[in-house]
Amino acid sequence: MQIIDGKKIAELIKTEIAQEVKELITRYGKAPHLAAILVGEDGGSVTYVNHKVKTCNELGFESTLINYPSNVSETELLNKIEELNNNTDIHGFIVQLPLPNHIDEQKIIEAVSVSKDVDGFNPLNVGRMSIGLPAFISATPQGIIFLLERYNIETAGKNCIILGRSNIVGKPMATLMARKGYPGNSTVTICHSNTKDLKEHTLKADIIIAALGKPEFVTADMVKEGAVVIDVGTTRVISQETKTGWKLKGDVKFDEVAPKTSYITPVPGGVGPMTIVSLMKNTLIAAKNAFTSNVR
Repeated sequence: MQIIDGKKIAELIKTEIAQEVKELITRYGKAPHLAAILVGEDGGSVTYVNHKVKTCNELGFESTLINYPSNVSETELLNKIEELNNNTDIHGFIVQLPLPNHIDEQKIIEAVSVSKDVDGFNPLNVGRMSIGLPAFISATPQGIIFLLERYNIETAGKNCIILGRSNIVGKPMATLMARKGYPGNSTVTICHSNTKDLKEHTLKADIIIAALGKPEFVTADMVKEGAVVIDVGTTRVISQETKTGWKLKGDVKFDEVAPKTSYITPVPGGVGPMTIVSLMKNTLIAAKNAFTSNVR
C-alpha cells in the first residue's frame, strides 16, 4: 500500500508553475492575473478564497478579490462578471460557490466567458472536454488526473467506479477516465444513491473514486485487494480528538480500507491540495492564451 501524497505533488507543480510565471514576465512583462468574486461571509468559502489569493502570491500571480454582501442582486453580479469578461488585464476569474438562494447559480456560471472560466464550470468548457477538445477542466477532477499521472498509476482497461454524479466532480471525472489517452481508457461506471447492489460494483473496481460527501461511507468490505482508492470527500465531523472540536473526514474509512489498497489518498492531504493547484494551472493556461493571441 502506498499513500498518494497530494501535498508533495502540489508543491512540485507549484514550483513548475512559478518557473513558467517568471518566464512569462520576462517575455511579456505581465504575470497571470486571477480574480475571485466572493458573495457573503460563508466560513468555508472565505477560507478557500483566501487560500487561492495566498497561492497566487506564492506563485507570482496577480490577484484581485471582489467582495459582495450576501444580499447583492443577481443583476449587479452579472454586471460585474461582464466587466471582468471584458477586462484584458484579468486572465481568469471564479465566482465562489455556493451563492445565496436568490441568485441563479447556473445563470452565473454560464455568464463567465469560456476563455476565462478557470473553474471549468461553463457548459461550453464541459462540452469541449467531453469530446476531447482543449478546455478548462474543473479543478478537483483535474487534480485527480495530475495525481494519477505523477504516480504512474495504470488506468487503461481498468474497471473504474465513480461514487457520485455531481456536475463538479462525478460526471467530469467519468468523462476523463473514459477518454482515449492517459490517464483514461478505463471502463467507467457511475454509482449513486439509486444504484442497486452497490457493493457488487465496488468489489469489481480496480479504481474507486469516492465523491459522495458521506464520511467513511466506503468500508473495507467494499474494496478488493490491490484497488486504487481516491477519496474526494471532505466533511467536517464533531471530534474530541482535536482542539478545534471537529475533524475532516473523507468518504473512505481510511484505517480499515488502506491496507487492502495498492494506492490510496488520505484526507486531508490527498486530493484537497491539488484543487487550488489545478485552478492555478488553468489560470496560467488562460494567461498564456491571452498573451499569444495579443502577439498575433
